[in-house]
Amino acid sequence: MSNSRYQIDVSVQVRYVADQSNADQHHYVFAYSVRVRNEGLVGARLMTRHWRITDADGKVREVRGEGVIGEQPWLAPGESFEYTSGAVLETSVGSMRGSYQMLADDGTLFEAPIEAFTLSAPRTLH
Repeated sequence: MSNSRYQIDVSVQVRYVADQSNADQHHYVFAYSVRVRNEGLVGARLMTRHWRITDADGKVREVRGEGVIGEQPWLAPGESFEYTSGAVLETSVGSMRGSYQMLADDGTLFEAPIEAFTLSAPRTLH
């Protein structure tokens, strides 16, 4: 059951970075821009991140850490935070999904899910 006091909206845009990729060496670089928006009624800080990155061969890499890009942004209700990061795959197609652990101003810890999104080099998905 969702609680409107604690609601974080996460949207992601992906870009293939051709000039850093090399298909002959199975090195595919993707940049992803994330917008984290506090749609809830209580301010909250992004404490940790958890990503699950899966390539086309089914190889899974888990990434966990504090904050994002060296920050632990605090978001008042209605505020957003945007950042760009990257991922490297050995295949031209893959996916990512994950979550942020948030700490609300009232001390409540809650998860902000990040729905799966596709990483795809041009001309690989039809």
